[in-house]
Amino acid sequence: MRALVVVNPAATSTTAKMRDVLVGALASELKLDVAETTHRGHGRELGAQAAAEGIDLVVSVGGDGTVNEVVNGLLEKGPSPHLPMLAVVPGGSTNVFSRALGRSRDPVEATAEIISSVRAGRTRLVSLGTASAFGTDEAGGGWTEPRWFVFAAGLGFDAEVIARVEAQRAEGRRSTGSLYVREATTAFLLGRERRRPAMTLQVPGEAPVEDLFLCLVSNVSPWTYLGARPVNPSPEASFDAGLDVFAMSRMGPIRMLRTLRRTLARDPGTWGRGVHRRHDLEELSLTATRPQGWQVDGDHLGTATGLRVRHVPAALRVVA
Repeated sequence: MRALVVVNPAATSTTAKMRDVLVGALASELKLDVAETTHRGHGRELGAQAAAEGIDLVVSVGGDGTVNEVVNGLLEKGPSPHLPMLAVVPGGSTNVFSRALGRSRDPVEATAEIISSVRAGRTRLVSLGTASAFGTDEAGGGWTEPRWFVFAAGLGFDAEVIARVEAQRAEGRRSTGSLYVREATTAFLLGRERRRPAMTLQVPGEAPVEDLFLCLVSNVSPWTYLGARPVNPSPEASFDAGLDVFAMSRMGPIRMLRTLRRTLARDPGTWGRGVHRRHDLEELSLTATRPQGWQVDGDHLGTATGLRVRHVPAALRVVA
């Protein structure tokens, strides 16, 4: 089996020595090429190249951002039964997609699991989503080309928090759960979005839901993690169903804290006022009266005034 290993050398939770061990283990089972990413978007270029060359398997070694780039490269020309399979070795700080596939959090153990699955031929098809944004600088005011996401997309508050964390990381801060909590608290208390919600959610066949400041679209459950603890606003989200939505309208700090506690609970119970949830959607759209941040798979992509999201079943084969 021909395989390409795409390694992000800046991955948070792996060292160069560990990555050498992982590659060595994979090379004992596969006809292997290894490529390190050198710039933003390089993973996408390598994924597209692997698809064009008929590679059998692409192994992503890095975080969710690396996975997203590789997937967008593999699916550059759309889903096909002839595309390479994907396997993921967790190397980032959160690794939502890898954990959703049932991989160990330990990169060495995850590599052993991948080798075992390849030997046994254990694979599965997973559904994914696409997101197109309106009103961005990139698209000159029109719609962007659809971008694939593997576990989540969003418009509004969550993207603002991600932008704040990325700014801290650019200054040398390590990505941790406490950093996300601190930046989310600051954005909520000092930001204007939750006081003046700008977004409207439109689901086909339903009345619009207005005055939202946050809208999370999930392809898996949980949505993310704080360390080992799952953050689970859409518990029913699954690779085997459509997309789930968790949206919030204007609320104060006390109700926000109650809602946050429910996302961390095993049984969230009743969500209460200001929370809007949808399950198993094939499509949805968001509009905003002023520019909002947007993100896919935890990667902040700038601002937009609209987001169009689609579910794509059985989009990609992965090593299970």
